[in-house]
Amino acid sequence: MTETFYEVMRRQGITRRSFLKFCSLTAAALGLGPSFAPKIAEAMETKPRIPVLWLHGLECTCCSESFIRSAHPLAKDVVLSMISLDYDDTIMAAAGHQAEAIIEETIAKYDGNYILAVEGNPPLNQDGMSCIIAGRPFLEQLKHAADHCKAIISWGSCASWGCVQAARPNPTQATPVHKVPGLAAKPIIKVPGCPPIAEVMTAVITYILTFEKFPELDRQGRPKMFYSQRIHDKCYRRPHFDAGQFVEKFDDEGAKKGYCLYKVGCKGPTTYNACSTVRWNGGLSFPIQAGHPCIGCSEDGFWDKGSFYDRLTDIKGFGIEANADEIGGTAAVVVGAAAAAHAAASAVKRARDKGGNS
Repeated sequence: MTETFYEVMRRQGITRRSFLKFCSLTAAALGLGPSFAPKIAEAMETKPRIPVLWLHGLECTCCSESFIRSAHPLAKDVVLSMISLDYDDTIMAAAGHQAEAIIEETIAKYDGNYILAVEGNPPLNQDGMSCIIAGRPFLEQLKHAADHCKAIISWGSCASWGCVQAARPNPTQATPVHKVPGLAAKPIIKVPGCPPIAEVMTAVITYILTFEKFPELDRQGRPKMFYSQRIHDKCYRRPHFDAGQFVEKFDDEGAKKGYCLYKVGCKGPTTYNACSTVRWNGGLSFPIQAGHPCIGCSEDGFWDKGSFYDRLTDIKGFGIEANADEIGGTAAVVVGAAAAAHAAASAVKRARDKGGNS
């Protein structure tokens, strides 16, 4: 029988008070109210840890690098306590044949009851020969593990969308997980980003453990709690956008004053992610706060959508009226029209008054 989260924490010397504090912080990280903390505590006290196979295909390991830097909850708490991370060739101690044997042992022991976490994607060209794991194509390893899993988590933009490997001309035919033949029938949750925010990754796992289901997903298969709003919607530079105050080039006066980065290529108005609220490095900052425009890394096909510093041309200011270049002109026209209308109304009123007096 797999130990519960609470049993492991107690064995590690964690006090009851610290455990409950952890549950409260986890509820906050998930965007849930205080009333959910007891539910998280109950789940962690009674439910066994989730068996997880974490596979790596074509990728740069940035998702793992992000994951191990989670602060709420700490990645070590997730790996050592919340889940039973049976296989991850990046951080596991075993290697070679011993490591690969663990996959078969997990499949046999937890057939149909483990989570398959996928970082990266498989190439389909040349029978998958562009990505070989333990002497065989990663495509074969992925399909085999997926056949017996309960559900799949696609970590990062590589697994979710294909990312740079799938950018034109894509000679290896790198393919996101949900488009691999035979895998569409499995429940798949996408957690895109290059990489995803660490706390988003650990929060998704916590939610699955607590409620034994995926969080609510949008039509693209992403958790709504983290991907339902554009970065633009909660960006602290948004008032400058609405006021028509933009950085025209890096290091100009507008950049020094913290103006909106839209004109130097910011993709925040079209990118759905939690960067402007959860932020990075324990909530310290995010690219826009550091003075760099959002490159839209969590969106499908962002590598093929032009230069990171090319501005979008159809983004409306004040919600709907005009794009950035037209904001000032529109405001001037509105003010001028209002003044003209007022003058005309005044002239008509004077004429009527004059006619009445005569």
